[in-house]
Amino acid sequence: MGLIVSNLKCDHRKNPLGIDSKNPLFSWELQSDEKNVLQSAYQITVKSGGHILWDTGRCECGRSAFIRYEGENLKSGTVCVWELTVWDNHGNMAAAQAEFETAFMNKEDWKAKWIEPVQTPAYHEPPQTSMDMGFCSIEAKDIKMQPAQMVRKEFILEKQVRSARAYATAHGVYYMLVNGQRVSDIQLAPGNTAYGDYLEYQTYDISSLLQPGSNAVGMVIGDGWYVGKVGIAGQSCQYGDMLGGLFQLEITYEDGSKAVVVSDEECTASAGHIQYADIYVGECHDAGKEQKDFSMPGFGADGWKNVTAAEYGYENLRAQYGDPVRVCDVLKPVKIWTSPKGEIMLDVGQVVCGHVRMRVKGAAGTKVVLDHTETIDREGNYQCNIIGKLILQQDVYILKGEGEEVFEPEFTFHGFRYIRVSGYPGEMTEDDFDILVINSDMERTGRFTCSDSRLNQLAHNIYWSQRGNMLSIPTDCPQREKAGWTGDAQIFAPTACFNMDVIAFLKRWLANMRIEQREDGQIPNIIPYLKAYHPNGVMPSNTHCSAGWGDAAVIIPWRLYENYGDKSVLEENYDMMKKWVEYIRFTAENELPEELENKLKEGKLTDKERERQKYLWNTNFHFGDWLTPSVSFNFETGDVDMIQSAFKTMDIVPTIFYVYSTGLMIKIAEALGKKEDQAYYRTLNEKVKTAFTEEYVDENGYIQTNLQGIYVLALQMGLIPEQLKRNAASRLDEMIKENGGKLDTGFLSVPFLLDVLCDNGYEKAAYDLLFQEECPSWLYEVKMGATTMWEAWQAVLPDGTNTSVSYNHYAFGCVGDWMYRKIGGLDKLEPGYKKILIAPVPDERIDSAETVYQSVYGKIAVSWKRNGQNMCVETVIPANTSARIKLPGGETVETGSGTYRYEYTMQM
Repeated sequence: MGLIVSNLKCDHRKNPLGIDSKNPLFSWELQSDEKNVLQSAYQITVKSGGHILWDTGRCECGRSAFIRYEGENLKSGTVCVWELTVWDNHGNMAAAQAEFETAFMNKEDWKAKWIEPVQTPAYHEPPQTSMDMGFCSIEAKDIKMQPAQMVRKEFILEKQVRSARAYATAHGVYYMLVNGQRVSDIQLAPGNTAYGDYLEYQTYDISSLLQPGSNAVGMVIGDGWYVGKVGIAGQSCQYGDMLGGLFQLEITYEDGSKAVVVSDEECTASAGHIQYADIYVGECHDAGKEQKDFSMPGFGADGWKNVTAAEYGYENLRAQYGDPVRVCDVLKPVKIWTSPKGEIMLDVGQVVCGHVRMRVKGAAGTKVVLDHTETIDREGNYQCNIIGKLILQQDVYILKGEGEEVFEPEFTFHGFRYIRVSGYPGEMTEDDFDILVINSDMERTGRFTCSDSRLNQLAHNIYWSQRGNMLSIPTDCPQREKAGWTGDAQIFAPTACFNMDVIAFLKRWLANMRIEQREDGQIPNIIPYLKAYHPNGVMPSNTHCSAGWGDAAVIIPWRLYENYGDKSVLEENYDMMKKWVEYIRFTAENELPEELENKLKEGKLTDKERERQKYLWNTNFHFGDWLTPSVSFNFETGDVDMIQSAFKTMDIVPTIFYVYSTGLMIKIAEALGKKEDQAYYRTLNEKVKTAFTEEYVDENGYIQTNLQGIYVLALQMGLIPEQLKRNAASRLDEMIKENGGKLDTGFLSVPFLLDVLCDNGYEKAAYDLLFQEECPSWLYEVKMGATTMWEAWQAVLPDGTNTSVSYNHYAFGCVGDWMYRKIGGLDKLEPGYKKILIAPVPDERIDSAETVYQSVYGKIAVSWKRNGQNMCVETVIPANTSARIKLPGGETVETGSGTYRYEYTMQM
């Protein structure tokens, strides 16, 4: 094979169409059949039309990921070819090339006008806030919905077309057609962003769709995240109350001359067959009102009205970044049955995020209703598992009565496993339904299997929850809020990075976070921030963000850097991180708990106490160690009181995360070469640690708040003095035993639980928790038939009763990261897996495991088998990396790239 260079990427994508980055990043992989291969040099040449824009010359450098473009300014609408040559340490050379195409590099390139069809503005009534946390009443009165809008424009092309691009976006969600054909398979464009400051547009290659003579362009626009309902309260009009569109066609004729077609007052519009389309509620499609040829030239647009031009400007427009939303899988129902209540039910066999494609024949006006749910009751009847009267998850199709008809919602998605079908004419079969799974179309990069089928199902559940909650943004659940909760995302980030290539996806979300950060440094708990929760879209000054949620501003960039080695994610977000930590510092220094405030006024607070309090973040509301089982759940009745775990832990958890974020800032400042900042954060971190220990830890290493999660967090963050760690770890182990060998950790502590046990000599206890099958535990969910991760451990009670929680929340799937590292044995020693750690920690209950990960350098694989004390480990280390292999028998091997096999006898 020799040396091969492959998988060339520009800004994390292969041959991207329509980027607006002025300095895109280049990456590639090396493959070789030789061992110990390292890149010794590279050369990149970027050309456009034969003109060289950038030539690095031969760079004596081993970097093969995230090389920043530093050539001439890139021009709009330009196809650029980048040629790559690499040399390795064995004297081999390889070459390859790829393309990228720019979109609009300047706002002045936009000639199109924002257009708004004639429509009734969407209705919005602000809800009553239920508490000062950004929560709102779910009894919102906002129930009015409006039809989707169709827009069209005809135009003449005088010559044969060589190439053409369409640039388009909307206030709402849209799809575009040219001469009757959809221009792309992208779903729910332009996606979910902080629209006021960040609205993406898409670039489409429409060269093959145009013809000399008459042509037409069409756009269908639904409410989406811009106008439609979002969040637990289902509030509309997060960004505006009018649907609108923007498109610009850039056409190059065969002779090199150009033409431009834009959205403007010449467009006409009409309400169409989609009576309403809401991401939160569902979609109603009246086939009798279809105008399928509306995007064809010569269409008789009787009754259509001229649009109105609107002045929104172009400052917030950015080209699509990362992978768009697509249909990424198609499933078939595994069962159809009639429930005891006489309802026709479908079972997908898997909790999914997506929608249904249905084939049906019947009389005109027949109404078929599809109700989606994640659960059924014990008798097999339809059961809605989500709270809130507005969350219908219902799609409606009204037949036109012309043979076989196909219905597929365009502008909604649901979280479901079961579908109740009402009004279907005639007998239906599984072949009449396709289940379309939709998510951001990211490459799957990681796979894990082992000899225990329950753990394999757990890994399956984790992966499917990630699929269901990575649709444009990282969400908490796909059936209820569909919102970008920051805490959930930071908890799950390490696992997410293994399962999928999430670097561009999360960098895009972080761009929204930077926009939404308040002037005082606070990070809203939900990104993009749901502005309709509050009057005028402004978060009240008395509404505070939460520790562990806002800390995502620091944690997620660091996790991305660790996993991919892309330093730009730290550079882009560094100012946001600093502002966040300064918000914490300012709050800790200037605010006291009410009890201490009164003590200060009475002159009873000593100078030492006041000084210590300056480094304790212990005021305002925080979610704390959210969903701590013993505090929030009644495992016999299924009752949930989520807020209690917040009240019990919110005085101590914020300071722990103050330590966590300042500790990460030390590493981040070091990675960026900011020595003064590094020293600043080291000093601050030590002072906060000291204050915590003095305030909360006694002379034996025990903590006032006697909960497993608090001990886990304190041990993980180095808050227990070294000489007392053994006592604290022993107390944690005792609490687990006192709890019947079950975990009692909440949202923020559960990611660290098993690592803390392993790091402190309790590996068997960690595995015992993993293999626990009583509630609360991971395998309890598996035993009760879960196909995704649950929001709450007791979502299904031991008697099979379902409770009203989400059955697709990925947060507790954070255990995947531990499984991949400890059971699978695959970890990193340097960012991006430049240096790899192979170190399986076998348990007698597992006989074999296999872990494969597609890193930025290539495929890494670890597989091992155990037969008693005899063990065999096989590894694949990609070119341009090295590895440290720590065998359970005690031997450590340093190696370069290649395939290796080790057989040995373990020391028992």
